[in-house]
Amino acid sequence: MKQMTLATGTGFELHARPTRKAEFLAKMEMLMPWSELCALIEPHYPKAGNGRPPIGLERMLRMYWVANWFNLADEACEDAMYDIAVFREFCGFDLGRERIADATTLLKFRHLLEENDFGKEMFARVGALLQAHGVKVSGGTIVDATLIAAPPSTKNEEKARDPEMHQVKKGNQWHFGMKVHVGADSKTGLIHSATVTAANVHDSHEVPNLLRGDETRFYGDSAYRGKTQRARLRELAPNAKDFTNKRAYHNAPLSDADKETNRRKSSIRAKVEHPFLILKRLWGFAKVRYRGLAKNANRAFAMLAAINILKHGRPLTGEVRPA
Repeated sequence: MKQMTLATGTGFELHARPTRKAEFLAKMEMLMPWSELCALIEPHYPKAGNGRPPIGLERMLRMYWVANWFNLADEACEDAMYDIAVFREFCGFDLGRERIADATTLLKFRHLLEENDFGKEMFARVGALLQAHGVKVSGGTIVDATLIAAPPSTKNEEKARDPEMHQVKKGNQWHFGMKVHVGADSKTGLIHSATVTAANVHDSHEVPNLLRGDETRFYGDSAYRGKTQRARLRELAPNAKDFTNKRAYHNAPLSDADKETNRRKSSIRAKVEHPFLILKRLWGFAKVRYRGLAKNANRAFAMLAAINILKHGRPLTGEVRPA
């Protein structure tokens, strides 16, 4: 590694303390399987030739993650690199020696990931790595979906909404955008499968893409309940018991016993809500940033991979949890 210049110098502050950003980045520095992710992308990454040499792959990948974790557009991420020292340190940029990779370079790198469907590849690779390092998947799967909003306005250059996004009514409110569907392990909360669709696709329609097939327990909210769904479950996972929440009807309200049963099931189903909290509230992916499903799906898969690493990645470091 090159010797750093005085532009990166710290340590003279009397009252400094690690910020939450710094603590988070230090944790992800340790947990992220950088070599495996770079090996996945490297065959498609530009090679040095007669022109300007490309910026190192790992540094671009780190800059890509900073943009996603802190919900930054390409231009905003470039500016943040100049403003925030911990971002530069995490990505390995030294202003005494070089400029930050500009927004266009980050844009091209993001397009490379999108064109090769690397978001989905990273999600699959991380899941395989975690299981290879001892993260167990139990016999239960929890399924759920969350809405990601898209701009409903037609005040744009095309005078139209994104044609790949659609609207759906939830409660008494209409939502326009897309859905992220996930299947999570009922014991650990590890996300083992995911799909991305337009918002008008019913939650239950994606169940075939979220089950492994060897489940013994199936958890879901009342949207996954019904005669058709039970028949589909018998076909997809013959040994799975149906633990979906019971639904109240107009002339058949839930009994107190049914409500208590639903509460017990919901205490297990809550594990699938934790990734949505990180995805939408902590990392800001409550609204789409790009036009079209493919670009936003690539971002969603990549962020789900990072969520699995954040929550379950300790075995990747070789650290053993105390008994």
